[in-house]
Amino acid sequence: MKTVNHWIGGKTVEGASGNWGPVTDPATGAVTTQVALASAEEVDSAVAAAKAAYATWGTSSLAQRTGILFRYRALLDAHRDDIAALITAEHGKVHSDALGEVARGLEIVELACGITTQLKGELSTQVSNRVDVAAIRQPVGVVAGITPFNFPAMVPMWMFPLAIACGNTFVLKPSEKDPSAANLLAELAAEAGLPDGVLNVVHGDKIAVDSLLAHPDVAAVSFVGSTPIARYIHTTASAKGKRVQALGGAKNHMLVLPDADLDAAADAAVSAAYGSAGERCMAISAVVAVGAIGDELVAKIRERAEKIKIGPGNDPMSEMGPLITKAHRDKVASYVTGAAAQGADVVLDGTGYTVDGFEDGHWIGLSLLDRVSTDSDAYRDEIFGPVLCVLRTETYEEGVKLINASPFGNGTAIFTRDGGAARRFQLEIEAGMVGVNVPIPVPVGYHSFGGWKDSLFGDHHIYGNDGVHFYTRGKVVTTRWPDPAEAPAGVDLGFPRNH
Repeated sequence: MKTVNHWIGGKTVEGASGNWGPVTDPATGAVTTQVALASAEEVDSAVAAAKAAYATWGTSSLAQRTGILFRYRALLDAHRDDIAALITAEHGKVHSDALGEVARGLEIVELACGITTQLKGELSTQVSNRVDVAAIRQPVGVVAGITPFNFPAMVPMWMFPLAIACGNTFVLKPSEKDPSAANLLAELAAEAGLPDGVLNVVHGDKIAVDSLLAHPDVAAVSFVGSTPIARYIHTTASAKGKRVQALGGAKNHMLVLPDADLDAAADAAVSAAYGSAGERCMAISAVVAVGAIGDELVAKIRERAEKIKIGPGNDPMSEMGPLITKAHRDKVASYVTGAAAQGADVVLDGTGYTVDGFEDGHWIGLSLLDRVSTDSDAYRDEIFGPVLCVLRTETYEEGVKLINASPFGNGTAIFTRDGGAARRFQLEIEAGMVGVNVPIPVPVGYHSFGGWKDSLFGDHHIYGNDGVHFYTRGKVVTTRWPDPAEAPAGVDLGFPRNH
């Protein structure tokens, strides 16, 4: 059986806690790997390695950092298929989707390669007689990243490349459900020339997480995961004086107006709801049909959903793979089996789906629930699986009111041909990311990703300008140099004047 150990101080470090976690192949249900679960002492070792490396990395030149990152980007590009294969083997998503994940992570590596422009300061000269004021940004120190199972390569790459480009060192705690991709990312960084200890990977469960949150040498924490854990991360780490960006869960809505291209809307709904088996925080899980279009839209969604090919992620014919674990599969299924009793029309029920020859895999088919009420479990909860809810409203205003009443505010979309309605929606909707005829409005790397309300805890979104600001601290330097042609002015106890 394969073993996944920690990566600390530039080398593989065998797990010493005696605790191991199982990693399954979601397509077969078989345990293929064991992953070391770190003790508090092992977390201390990783943080100590990061702290020691920070002494030199924090003052390294931008040329050195960007040179390494450019080489790292080339290595990641050369190993796209290798990273994607690890994602498919442990997460279950199809290979093309895994490749897309790697590509989106590479966007942030490319942003980090251009950190020289992001870290430029500001200078005001002669604000007073012979007085200049400069604003600069400096790294914060040791940063911890805690990442989810659904994007085992992309989300770590949303964090550590930018953090280390800014001069920080990093301790990554990836999901113990699919840990191998994180180790490969760290090994490739070392191959690119990243000094030992700048990037460390510790695997583990709540013990490892709590150790990072409490550690006095960890200055900042980045997190992506569910809302309850995001709230816990933010509350716990903030109480320890750390800066925190904690991205939580979502219930992303797609508002479809009567004038929309219903074929395009149906294509988008199926792609956004069922891609990656619905295991993504930007999945569309609720379609709000406005006016009389509901029946036609549901019929078009059903027609497309019934054609989706479900199978092992390494099968080129598969369009959707299994769910990550059997327990998660059963939880997702429970929302479908209980939907009718809570008033929904079950248009498609995927709970009985299986794949010939892979009967022990974590399979579930596509489910479509129509006329879902806002007080039902399927609507209120983040299901994180291939279940799409359709709700009906009579007007645009009712649709916006429904969406804004949700405690989540991650992403949302509107489908319409009306520019005026789209403009209103952009301004009136309470969400951090908005798509206009775009179902999954994930920003490009040089804009920041993050939601509102219970989808984000902390003041900073991830990557983009917000990411640079999160991983750095501002400092303002006021300077006066005496003119050698003038005599000293003498002592002045008055408050300094700028005019």
